[in-house]
Amino acid sequence: MLPSRMLDTASSKSDTQAPGRHRRRSARWGLRLGIVFLLVAGTLTVAGLRYYSYCQEASGPKRPVSFTVPEGSSGGQVIDALHDAGVVRCGLVSKWLLRKSGKQDELRAGDYRLTTNMTPSAVFAALSTPPPAVPTVRLTIPEGYRITQIAERVRESLGIPVKRFLAAVDATNWALPPYLPRDASSPEGFLFPQTYQFAKDGTTADEVIRRLLAEFGTETASLPWQNADALGVTPYEAVIIASMIEEEARVPQDRPKIAAVIYNRLAQGMNLGIDATLQYVDPDPSDGLTASDFQIDSPYNTRLSPGLPPTPIASPGIASLDAALNPADVTYLYYVLCGADGHHKFSNTFAQFQQDVSTCLG
Repeated sequence: MLPSRMLDTASSKSDTQAPGRHRRRSARWGLRLGIVFLLVAGTLTVAGLRYYSYCQEASGPKRPVSFTVPEGSSGGQVIDALHDAGVVRCGLVSKWLLRKSGKQDELRAGDYRLTTNMTPSAVFAALSTPPPAVPTVRLTIPEGYRITQIAERVRESLGIPVKRFLAAVDATNWALPPYLPRDASSPEGFLFPQTYQFAKDGTTADEVIRRLLAEFGTETASLPWQNADALGVTPYEAVIIASMIEEEARVPQDRPKIAAVIYNRLAQGMNLGIDATLQYVDPDPSDGLTASDFQIDSPYNTRLSPGLPPTPIASPGIASLDAALNPADVTYLYYVLCGADGHHKFSNTFAQFQQDVSTCLG
């Protein structure tokens, strides 16, 4: 058995050696953790750099994307929409790149043609650069044109074949409530006569029809459509009446009077007897209206068929539409073209009408 003093000495040596071993062990663990941390940090750095690089690249299919930047959109909102559309790869990185580029306040509201898989820098340039002026052409639709004539004018101005335009007219159930109902057989009368600007290239027949219909709604919104009900017609029927006025009137002051004749005849159950409606279905307009034409069996032959024709017969202008909604307060039932200036003579009786025909037409 060792003396107690020797035991104390051994115990003291053991106690002094233990902290050193712990320190060496802790140092080794710290070194290992440091190495692991550096490896992880290095891996994350490499991955981050690769992701950052990936977000700036643009490989992949280039599908066309029609993109709109609404007025007042923030840069972040635009980036989110671009990411959703597949134009840029990464939303968060692209937002940071936009701020870095200094163009976040230079993005312009408007419509753009982009593609999927664009680089952020290319997108920023596209959205912050004023678009080049698109070459346009004028399309003028005169008052009184019918759809077939409009189709020819569209062909002359935009190069859209007549058959393609007329096929587009027939292919869609065009409507413009409350004026053009969805069950109407044709948009005849509602392709508003006006001068338009269209893109020289790429304009479709549907785009032309849609634009002309929208213009009708815009230009006629302030007219007194509420008068239609008091006159006993629908807004659609008022446009039919306006189209007949457009084709019959030669001088402005005659429009309300012709409108009155139409309403007065309808009220008395008389056939309208308006030649312009018959001309709408004349198979050979080159020789005018002949005796055989007057016997055409058609609802557009208002000499034989009672009531209004089934559709408008032309595109009326504002003056004729206003006359259809504000007929003159007169009792006339007849009129005949009279004089070189294109005015009509109006009468209440058939006898007076025959006398006017003799005077005006010989």
